[in-house]
Amino acid sequence: MEHTQCLLVLDFGSQYTQLIARRVRELGVYSEIHPFHYSIEQIKQLQPIGLILSGGPMSVYEKDAPKPDPRIFDLGIPILGICYGLQLFADRFGGKVNSAARREYGKADLLIDNHSDLFTGLDAITSVWMSHGDALSQLPDGFEPIAHSHNAPICAIRNQKKKMFGVQFHPEVVHTPDGKKILGNFIFKVCGAKGNWTPASFVEQAEKEIRAKVGSAKVLCALSGGVDSSVLAVLLHRAIGDQLHCVHINNGLMRKNESEQVVKTFRDTFHISLSYVDATDIFLSRLAGVDDPEKKRKIIGKTFIEVFEEEAKKVSGSIEFLAQGTLYPDVIESVSFKGPSVTIKSHHNVGGLPEKMNFKLIEPFRELFKDEVREIGRLLDVPADLIGRHPFPGPGLAVRVLGDITKEKLTLLCEADDIFIQELKRSNLYDKIWQAFVVLLPIRSVGVMGDGRTYENAVALRAVTSVDGMTADWAKIPNDVLAHISNRITNELRGINRVVYDISSKPPATIEWE
Repeated sequence: MEHTQCLLVLDFGSQYTQLIARRVRELGVYSEIHPFHYSIEQIKQLQPIGLILSGGPMSVYEKDAPKPDPRIFDLGIPILGICYGLQLFADRFGGKVNSAARREYGKADLLIDNHSDLFTGLDAITSVWMSHGDALSQLPDGFEPIAHSHNAPICAIRNQKKKMFGVQFHPEVVHTPDGKKILGNFIFKVCGAKGNWTPASFVEQAEKEIRAKVGSAKVLCALSGGVDSSVLAVLLHRAIGDQLHCVHINNGLMRKNESEQVVKTFRDTFHISLSYVDATDIFLSRLAGVDDPEKKRKIIGKTFIEVFEEEAKKVSGSIEFLAQGTLYPDVIESVSFKGPSVTIKSHHNVGGLPEKMNFKLIEPFRELFKDEVREIGRLLDVPADLIGRHPFPGPGLAVRVLGDITKEKLTLLCEADDIFIQELKRSNLYDKIWQAFVVLLPIRSVGVMGDGRTYENAVALRAVTSVDGMTADWAKIPNDVLAHISNRITNELRGINRVVYDISSKPPATIEWE
């Protein structure tokens, strides 16, 4: 996807790196994340208006500490170093970094000494979020201090001539209330950004690029019925009309009545050409006895493409392209940067694809975050109930049945999940939660029902609040709502006698259990 202006974020392994890119985009400027060792040639090709160096878990003086190509400091473009990024200035320009006598984690007061450039429009004292065990003990050559905290005499620095700035805190997190203002000052005052990147401009550009890429060929779209594939199908239909053919594969791992709803919505409302394939038997036969989550993902990804290729042969005309709703977090999480960031899990749309495939890929959303796709969906008049749907993993319920998969387990999970979602909607909580679902645990426990003892399945309820799924907190669902959900599940479903609620945040946990 071509963009008029781009701000490049180099990743040194911070858990907050994705938040930096998101904040920049929220300010109307396109941003991309690349690993710290992204080559100088690639950076020049991107022609960024500025660079942001992320934080990271290491110290710059450690052996094997990640270092960028030193030539980035000679590009003549503005650079903002955050936390570890600040240390890189010291490392490059003769400053010193030492382990701090007192580590700073959490909220701190930033006392601003110079209000020009980075801190324009801020109060003399502002609250910031710290997360570091090191401190700058000697200024790099050509730099001056522009802010301090009670614990750190040098908390922000600048080299005005070279337009380089470093901060010891994290402006990208919500715990730094003026963080967006600070980033905005860097982006607009220092980098001279225009701030004209919007979902509407994305749609216009995407349509042009899709038409240019596809020509007169046909496109097959994997339509699961989730937010990403639904918005993708509508965008493609708008761009190329009847050259689009959607296929909905029921893999037996969907939510309750999901396939029926998908077919009805896209055939009747959008009048999109759509084939329905019930491939439940082939998916479940291949997954039989498999309990390793990565193997499940690979099997599902491989089977998914095979079924698609088979279906493509039945569609008249030349099918050259396969469209997928791959998102930016999928790409980021699936790519190991061979440095501080490591692969968390392979995603169905990324790591699950076989190496040899008979289609060329179209992935217009691979540079977008989930809420950006939702905004595009609204612009394209996709129904609100579809736009507001919680994310659903590519492998479906396969990663929510822990252990091996059977039809009986899937049926039980489907029903429990449906009760959970029903009650969240009834309590007006569904739209306040990023993602909610039930996990069928591979354990059975003793219970009492009536006068008899039972030995049945346990399920875990999982509900999280988040902005983009990269970090998440467990949702504080009222106790009476949880009690009612538990009561309904154990009373209505034969085979479940225990319900637990997952109160883990991401990190350290992931949102899905597998």
